[in-house]
Amino acid sequence: MTARPTASEQAAAVVRAHLRELDQPWNEDALARFSVELPGERKLKTSCSLAVGEHSLVVNAFVARRPDENEAGVHRWLLERNARLSGVAFAIDAIGDIYLVGRLPVGAVTPAELDRLLGVVLDAADSSFNTILELGFAESIRAEWRWRLARGESTRNLAAFERLRPEA
Repeated sequence: MTARPTASEQAAAVVRAHLRELDQPWNEDALARFSVELPGERKLKTSCSLAVGEHSLVVNAFVARRPDENEAGVHRWLLERNARLSGVAFAIDAIGDIYLVGRLPVGAVTPAELDRLLGVVLDAADSSFNTILELGFAESIRAEWRWRLARGESTRNLAAFERLRPEA
């Protein structure tokens, strides 16, 4: 008689199968610890980890490094944004970098729920990225504008930050 898979083993199998279907680079570093790159538009890729434990699946996605300026304003905006998210929330680590984190009971890990959770992560990271950059890195963006304009360099990738363009 073969042993019946545990709930966490079943959840890990669901994650594995779902990641195969995504057609995105992913790997499993250790038993039931996965990483995947989710493609975006504003934030070109979001690095996401999924760890299946005995009782829960934990998702963790890097969004942006610690703001250079206006840290309190960025944190306030993130907290306000959390009120509109489902299944994940913005958080900061010990050095102030910004992440999205979420947790599901292993019994709730289904293909549909995993797809929903990863979709929320991707949408939240992608739709928030430019606002986080504007709030927390405005001076760096202005400096990049000045440097590129002074040298005649392309400013195409700064188009989303046109309002931060210095006056001529």
